[in-house]
Amino acid sequence: MARTPAEPAGAQPGSPFEITFDGRRITARPGQSVAAALWAAGILAWRTTRGTGRPRGAFCGIGQCYDCLATINARPNRRACLVPAHPGDAITTQEGHGHDTLAV
Repeated sequence: MARTPAEPAGAQPGSPFEITFDGRRITARPGQSVAAALWAAGILAWRTTRGTGRPRGAFCGIGQCYDCLATINARPNRRACLVPAHPGDAITTQEGHGHDTLAV
């Protein structure tokens, strides 16, 4: 019989819930970061670089490298590896610095 990682820790995870990524519904679990939920859904990139538009996602996973910046609930530049997922969160791909709508 296969064991899950939660069994040795005695964890009792809550019910999964939905968030969206660019309008696509994905499932997240309580306590999971936005980056972890995106990874679990097979999404590896959710930002593009300013200059060349190259794809970026989580690199360090501990909030040090800023590669995981995402627009979460219309707020750009949120570190997806540090932000816990909440039911109904709307994550969108962040283009460049995330302030393209500003007249700067």
